[in-house]
Amino acid sequence: MTSPQFQKIFVSFGKFITLGVVMMAMLCGISDSKCEFEAIFNFGDSNSDTGGFWAAFPAQSGPFGMTYFKRPAGRASDGRLIVDFLAQALGLPFLSPYLQSIGSDYRHGANYATLASTVLLPNTSLFVTGISPFSLAIQLNQMKEFKARVDEFHSSYTSGSTKLPSPDIFGKSLYTFYIGQNDFTSNLAAIGIGGVKQYLPQVVSQIAGTVEELYALGGRTFLVLNLAPIGCYPAFLVQLPHSSSDLDAYGCMSSYNNAVLDYNNMLKEALAQTRRNLPNASLICVDTHSVLLELFQNPTSHGLKYGTKACCGHGDGAYNFDAKVFCGNTKVINGSTVTATACSDPQDYVSWDGIHATEAANKLTTWAILNGSYFDPPFPLHQLCDLNPIG
Repeated sequence: MTSPQFQKIFVSFGKFITLGVVMMAMLCGISDSKCEFEAIFNFGDSNSDTGGFWAAFPAQSGPFGMTYFKRPAGRASDGRLIVDFLAQALGLPFLSPYLQSIGSDYRHGANYATLASTVLLPNTSLFVTGISPFSLAIQLNQMKEFKARVDEFHSSYTSGSTKLPSPDIFGKSLYTFYIGQNDFTSNLAAIGIGGVKQYLPQVVSQIAGTVEELYALGGRTFLVLNLAPIGCYPAFLVQLPHSSSDLDAYGCMSSYNNAVLDYNNMLKEALAQTRRNLPNASLICVDTHSVLLELFQNPTSHGLKYGTKACCGHGDGAYNFDAKVFCGNTKVINGSTVTATACSDPQDYVSWDGIHATEAANKLTTWAILNGSYFDPPFPLHQLCDLNPIG
């Protein structure tokens, strides 16, 4: 018996695969593909960081990147992220991290996301735990500085090669947000769900305010991805307090997932209000939560094998996660040297390292997103762009 949610996603994936085949045939017969968007500017945390954190704090090693890049590529995954697949679908190159000075090309956008980033500034108000200095406000300031430098460059130079975009790019870009998970999870163990809920209105308000500021800079199309079901992630199943009665039929923590739903509904309402304030904007809330929840609950229905078990990790039991030794690290625990190694089949897992998704899960999620079934309100991305199949 398949659930209605599964049927919805199955239809969505099927439609997108069919659409991809048709588009591939079309692309073979034409030389120029159409797309309204010439760039992507992304704001986020480790779920969409394409190398910003590791450019600032270089230390990443294998097995990260093992599936696609065959080397560490600044991503908290074995391969590509949703933002990578989205860029591929739009016919754009992978986004260069704003913090990466060597080898970056910003002609088609920039990525301000960094691992461990939060929406709220660390150490303010009730929000007391912050890992990364690159909060959303800092990322917005980086974007403002980037635009100012682009405008200045093109007002001073009329010729010569550059890795900067044209000044009119900002109105022809897609602005994406995948951030907020660290605001939600960083303090859960310390102050519980009730404590975290006190500052979540500030989180959604900050996201909405950032959209308005980007609109003032010329942005018109915004995709805001909501929060994943953190109650299904192996790391949180190991680290967050819960009772066996809190586990649902799929092994996920109901109380935490219900709190995420409350946040996602709050975000959706805040974006709806912001949309009314910006009549010329396309402001879309993207329900990645529903897609990932389905993958965690029914992995085998989508070609995967493991839902709440990490591919890369260490530890006994069902989760393969130990907070003392993260993916790729080696430590001495209780007198024994242990290494958190990667599985040989990450394509069978939803979770890469207990906290982040595998390339396989990111690809399935992107398929569902590109189909448009998870846009609120509906957004005809496939009509605005000749979407390239993602492989």
